[in-house]
Amino acid sequence: MKTWQRLSSTGIISIMLLAGCGVEETAVEKDTAQQSIETVEEQAQFPITVTDALNKEVTVEKAPERIISLIPSNTEILFGLGLNEQIIGVSDNDNYPEEVQTKEKVGGMEFNLEQLIALQPDLVVAHESGLYSFNEEGIAQLESVGIPVFVVKNTTTFEETYTTIEQIGQLTGKTAEATEMIASIQKGIQDIEVKVADLEEKSVFIVVGTEPDLYAAGQETFINEMLEVLNVENAVQELGWPMYSSEQFVESNPDEVIVTYENDYDSIVNNSAYTEMDAIKNGNVHVVDGDTTSRQGPRIVEGIESLGEAIYPDVFKE
Repeated sequence: MKTWQRLSSTGIISIMLLAGCGVEETAVEKDTAQQSIETVEEQAQFPITVTDALNKEVTVEKAPERIISLIPSNTEILFGLGLNEQIIGVSDNDNYPEEVQTKEKVGGMEFNLEQLIALQPDLVVAHESGLYSFNEEGIAQLESVGIPVFVVKNTTTFEETYTTIEQIGQLTGKTAEATEMIASIQKGIQDIEVKVADLEEKSVFIVVGTEPDLYAAGQETFINEMLEVLNVENAVQELGWPMYSSEQFVESNPDEVIVTYENDYDSIVNNSAYTEMDAIKNGNVHVVDGDTTSRQGPRIVEGIESLGEAIYPDVFKE
């Protein structure tokens, strides 16, 4: 606290003296004053305590300098907040941005606790959806050696994703950047809503898997909210990620069928059981980017646009 007080006093007094004496600030003086203020703001944020998805209070004593992310959506948020230098480890499934290729891979379906500890992180950002492989016992082991672990909620809405961005921003001392990221996403969504406001509504069936069974994106899912932004009807009325029989799929008969993995495209268009569906006959089966349409992070708008290009190509490819 004494350090904070000295920095605060120095920064504020310097600014007051310059203003009171009528001295014109040079660029260097302005930069110095701004750096002092930014240093004060950063120090004032820590220690910070945030409650995670396990209802566990996670305390970070100072701005993290060594961060490990265990899921791609968290990684994209961290990079988006400008934490490239602080990120030291990512999951095997990370592929965006390109800089992830320079980071140490720490596992995909399973994580090696010894490796995580050896990297000496001062923050590990995990995810609720991955607790089957990185469970509370593993978390407790890391925390027992002084490594804070924050478990991000498995969000199903944009609002919950905004909260995640805010929380990660708080834990890393990047609150202003988090606010800016959220505002950018919201602006992008508003622009899309204006673009599709007067379009004729279509029905869309989102296929998220075909092997060995067909699975769909239903109500109260992240991708369903993307469809709502586009003002299209989700042909799947069940909640979550229901399994569909061939008969149910044919009966749904949507205007458009969208798959999130290229391998599923052939499984749909080459299946003789589906040939009478309008979407199949009219060539309205499309592949969209599975990453941007499923990751709860800064590329939400890109995910919606990917769907928009498939459903309304004339509008979104302008």
